Amino acid sequence: MMQTDIFISGGGVAGLTAAAAFGTAGFSVVIADPMPPVTDETADGADLRTTAFLQPARDFLEISGLWARLAPFAAPLQIMRIVDAGGVDPTARVTRDFDAADISDLPFGWNLPNWLLRREMVARLAELPNVTFLSGVGFEKLLTRTSQARVTLTDGTRIAAKLVIGADGRNSPVRTSASISAKTTRYGQKAVTFAVTHEAPHDNISTEVHRTGGPFTLVPLPDHDGKPCSSVVWMEDGPETARLAALPDAEFNHEATQRSANTYGPLTLVSPRMVWPIISQVADRMSSERVALVAEAAHVVPPIGAQGLNMSLGDLACLLDLAAATPDTLGSAEMLKTYHNRRHAEVKLRVKGVDLLNRASQAENPLLRDLRAKGVDALYGLAPLRKTLMKIGLGAKG
Repeated sequence: MMQTDIFISGGGVAGLTAAAAFGTAGFSVVIADPMPPVTDETADGADLRTTAFLQPARDFLEISGLWARLAPFAAPLQIMRIVDAGGVDPTARVTRDFDAADISDLPFGWNLPNWLLRREMVARLAELPNVTFLSGVGFEKLLTRTSQARVTLTDGTRIAAKLVIGADGRNSPVRTSASISAKTTRYGQKAVTFAVTHEAPHDNISTEVHRTGGPFTLVPLPDHDGKPCSSVVWMEDGPETARLAALPDAEFNHEATQRSANTYGPLTLVSPRMVWPIISQVADRMSSERVALVAEAAHVVPPIGAQGLNMSLGDLACLLDLAAATPDTLGSAEMLKTYHNRRHAEVKLRVKGVDLLNRASQAENPLLRDLRAKGVDALYGLAPLRKTLMKIGLGAKG
């Protein structure tokens, strides 16, 4: 039986970050994922979505030994632009820029492709002799006692750990094994994700265009073949996303350009299109005996305001602080109760906030769309409130 301080189920961005963080802090770590990580953007199965890391996330990546690897590839997000283009005519009615310079000397955050994140994170784990990455092997079952947890993997490997971290997604097998339920909200939405080039430079501006069905978000990427490039998350009702995903490229480019309110001129698709269901979800608890849930195993939000992974890294930062403060009681009932108490209320509040933003963006009623536009305008005009909300968006508690 393998002995380790920490076992992590899930080799996505959150799980790999957790392994790097706890490994850098000196804990022995075993991480397992049933799917080998795809670290080449041209390979089958590559995750072509992007992740925006906000300022506090960068700090956590630095102490995990990851930021030095990621910084050369990161596109800074200096301005968050909100465009309201509600109505039949997809023309911007209200445009307001929320500038990080109002509250900080740093950008709001930085955007990177997910396949590249996996490549650099796997390379970081290879530098840590106390981290073992079991690729192509998944979690199967869990038995916990007050003193330790015993995990069995799909290949029969057995592991004894002081702490099990479930970072294995919205359908988390660790959460199920720990008998923790979750409340799920479905919106009838899906997201089409892709990358585009465009004529106008993005000037490190992340733009959310609100109309109906959900936001259309363009997030800066480094240039592609010498042209300005952005990643896009286009949220719409389920049947509409199916139609969009099946369009020929030329027709899709035309519809995407219209939906963007022509923000950067004509958009040209430069990646395959991927479709993802949009839900909100919150686990009833974020811990149980010898188990901590993080990331989408604990909470899922629609992709608005770069909150998803940054909430996840908030989980990891809290868990690492507790582990480092009292390493002799790693995974104890007291430690995990404290983790739940510190994170769960904030998580529920943020999930509710993103839920409300998403519902406002879905609005089809003209009166509701007008109220949404007026709300954006009023918020921008109140400088103290605007700055406070920007800080909350970065992770401050108010």
